[in-house]
Amino acid sequence: MIFFHDLDPDEIAGILRRYGLNLVQVAPGETIAGSYWGESEAGLIVDRLYVRPDTPLHSLLHEASHFICMDEARRAGLDRDAGGDYAEENAVCYLQIVLADHLSGGSRGQMQADMDAWGYTFRLGSARAWFEQDADDARDWLVTQGVIDRDGRPTWRVRS
Repeated sequence: MIFFHDLDPDEIAGILRRYGLNLVQVAPGETIAGSYWGESEAGLIVDRLYVRPDTPLHSLLHEASHFICMDEARRAGLDRDAGGDYAEENAVCYLQIVLADHLSGGSRGQMQADMDAWGYTFRLGSARAWFEQDADDARDWLVTQGVIDRDGRPTWRVRS
């Protein structure tokens, strides 16, 4: 599994800033503000993404993807629980896989393996099978919302 401490924090912060999201690093052992799952999982409060060195990359990108995929009204009042419906949650999972390819030390395949190891569940049995064979609805949602282009590349814009 890839963790925040395995990556370049400046690179991550740069990607997050493209979306108007600010990276906040928390000291080892401290509570992560805005964390839905607690422990080492990333937290979100308005436009701040909180992580510790032991925060898994899948958690960091999942929470960032929630911020990217939610509408402006929810972003403005965001505190821990990103909410959203089933279609948006699928889009979030799809986007975190796409974004992993844009980080040195990250990759689509590693993200999918980390998602499986953490316990994400997909009806085809794995994140990879879902992404490759059953995620057209999530991809279409992201395209429709202007988050990725028709070729599956990030537009570096939040949901329109």
